[in-house]
Amino acid sequence: MDARFLGITELTETPSVAVVVDVMRACTVAAWAFARGAEKIVLAESLDEALALKSRHPDWVALKDGPPAPGFDAVNSPGLLRSVDLGGRTVVQKTTAGTVGALAVKEASLVLCAGFVVAEATARLLRARGGDSVTYVVTGEDGRADEDLACAQYIARRAAGAEAEAAGFLRRAAGSRAATELAEGVRQGAHPDDVALCLELDRFPFAMVAEPEGPLMVLRSCAVPSTADDAVS
Repeated sequence: MDARFLGITELTETPSVAVVVDVMRACTVAAWAFARGAEKIVLAESLDEALALKSRHPDWVALKDGPPAPGFDAVNSPGLLRSVDLGGRTVVQKTTAGTVGALAVKEASLVLCAGFVVAEATARLLRARGGDSVTYVVTGEDGRADEDLACAQYIARRAAGAEAEAAGFLRRAAGSRAATELAEGVRQGAHPDDVALCLELDRFPFAMVAEPEGPLMVLRSCAVPSTADDAVS
């Protein structure tokens, strides 16, 4: 399985299969939202669009990067979101990297959003549906964020069926600029546990698939067969 690793600005053509990686923190937050019961996540183009959607659907949960802001219900922090009951709710998410990356590849035939917390499920889904070539969108730092690149490379190895020792990839992510900034409180709208939560390998058993639904790009969780079921099939 051929793998390419590109930043958002390096996407010069629409890939057939895209895996959008934002470890710290959009994709980790999305996974937590599904774990807390969210039905779907609408990926907003802008803060104004997120607020407009919230205005039209007051029961939706609007979420953004940075500190709390009027009109938004939550911030982009797994540590803060893990205690929120989202049972049956729709979440509107707008972040500076993760949602931008997903929208940049919305024309792809398969779009997955991923972090370490859903790494193995993402790899299994790619083995089942990914085809011969996968583009990994490294969303942070113009494609240079080591936490995102490490996660993407780990998933790519697992998707190809290769053995991969996760510890080294996780160490790279733990030493990344994003992890340092979160740990030192540089980034607003954060919880002290955010880094640890972003580095929980395979915390959740599902993958996350983004598809157009009308004019919106919508992310949903996707159950993936277990490794044992894969072997049987």
